[in-house]
Formats: sequence, C-alpha cells, structure tokens
Amino acid sequence: MSNVDLEERASTLRFDNPSLANQLFGPGNMNLMTLAECSGLTISSRGTALRLDGDAGARSRMSNLLTQAYGLLKYGVVLHPRDLEYAYAALERNPASELKTLFQDTVFIASPRRTITPKTLNQREYVAALRSSEMTFAIGPAGTGKTYLAVAMALSFLHAKRVKRLILTRPAVEAGERLGFLPGDMAQKVDPYLRPLYDALHDMLDFERVSEMLATGIIEVAPLAFMRGRTLTDAYIIMDEAQNTTVEQMKMFLTRMGFGSRVAVTGDITQIDLPNLNGRPRSGLVHALSVLDGLEGISIRHFHQQDVLRHPLVGRIVSAYDAHEKYS
Repeated sequence: MSNVDLEERASTLRFDNPSLANQLFGPGNMNLMTLAECSGLTISSRGTALRLDGDAGARSRMSNLLTQAYGLLKYGVVLHPRDLEYAYAALERNPASELKTLFQDTVFIASPRRTITPKTLNQREYVAALRSSEMTFAIGPAGTGKTYLAVAMALSFLHAKRVKRLILTRPAVEAGERLGFLPGDMAQKVDPYLRPLYDALHDMLDFERVSEMLATGIIEVAPLAFMRGRTLTDAYIIMDEAQNTTVEQMKMFLTRMGFGSRVAVTGDITQIDLPNLNGRPRSGLVHALSVLDGLEGISIRHFHQQDVLRHPLVGRIVSAYDAHEKYS
C-alpha cells in the first residue's frame, strides 16, 4: 500500500499490488458493497485505488480495516464479505483491534486449503475458553459457530492425541413427530436429530475419514439417552441443543465426565422445545447456568445476533424476532 490521502469528507487509498487489490475488493466489488452497507460510507474503486466518502470516524475505521486486511492477504489469509463485516464491527468496538489476532488463530486444519478460525471477538474468546477450561458452555442464537467451533476444537485435541475419542450428543426432543411413528430401527429413528452433528464433521473431514472414525469408535454420535450409566474418560464430549434437556438429563450428562476429558455444552435458551411445566419449560441448560456460574474449571460464553455467521438474512431474522418478542 503506498499512501492514504485524507480530505474533509473523503479519503483515498491506493494499493500497490493489482492482484491483492482485486482480492480485497472481491468479485464484482462484493467485499466493498458489504463494507459500504455496514459502515454507511460510499466506497468507489478506480483501478487499485479506493475513495471513501462519508463520516470521518467511519472513514478512519475503514482505512484501518482495509490497511490491515490488505496486509493479511499478503500472508495468504482468505477473507470473505462476512469476515470483513465482522472485522469492521470489531474495530467499531475497539479501534486498537489487530485483525491478525482475529483471523490467524487457527483452531483446526482440515486440509492444506481448509483451516477453521474464529471470525468474531466472541468466537475468539470462546475458542480460548475451549482451550483452557475443562467444561465450556456456549449460549446464543443459531449460526454463531457454537457447535461448529467446538467440533473443530475437539478434532484438534484428537489430532494432537490430547484425547482418544470424540463424543457428540443431542437430546432427541419430539417436535411434531413421535419417534415411535418414524420408520426404521432406533438408530434410524434418532438419526434426523443428530444430522447437524454429522454435517459439521463432514464439513471438516472427508467422508471416508469420518466413516472410518465412526466405525472404529474414535468418533461417536449418539442421542443423550445413550449417555446414561457411562463414565467417559479421555474424551472430548459435546452436547448440542442443550436447552432441550431436562434438569435431570443435564445433571446426568455433566456427571458422565471422566479423567482426561473435556466437555462443551451448546444451546439457545430462546429456542426451548420442552413441554411447559406450570406455564414455562424447565430447561436443564437454564438451570445449570444458574447453578454452575462461577464454578472453578467452567467457562460460560454468550453469543448475540451480531455473531451470526450464516447468510446475512439469518441475522436480520433473529433481530426481527427479538424485537417482536420485546414489544409483544
């Protein structure tokens, strides 16, 4: 990058590498359009130069973001529109943020071309908790990477031989269909409830490798009821959709932890599918958060709609529902 010219209402940035500048701008300037939308600036390109028009504070943050992002591209970091959007939000919260600490903290290398990294500050703190705490709770809406990052961390522990097994579980809550009326044996009946866990595994490892690890028991995917009576040692144990556990189920699960094990519990307390008890559902996750808060060895991390990393529309849907429930 050669220089930055500041005017009263506009800033001009010039980049010295046309190939990297094109990566920064994105296909059809997609990255720039995303940044313009989240910052309120008008961003126009000409060759390898950019002109930023609008609020001086937003221009300063954007110049900082683009300068740091350009540096990351030089080191081979791949940046997507959503990555840049969250980087801008991080700089809004803390102008001194260094993006390399956000985007170069690799959790798991699935292949030479596929690495998994935290994309938001909350995700970064969550990953730090998964590394350092024996038990971690992650609470927040869908699409914030709660389960995905836990699976990635578990695979990294497995790869480093810090654990011997990966166990993934969910409560099989009946929502509209009763298990007894679904076709197939018990494994086939509960499989739809466990499918999101398989999806995460297949996104990180090739199909043959996942099948081999499932067949040898290195990876186990099972409904929560299958955990009863077991003591799970040297394992990374992840429970997804924990808001749909009863108090008794949650206590049963948490006490399955054996020596050398790590536990991650993820859930969204706004999406409880349990039957109501005296007018309200009694979620084991909600109960556990009140009982275990502050206990040594346990970390609790909360995510918000700003951390949603799925399609941008998902974040807007979550915000719309939150606003509706607030005023209804």
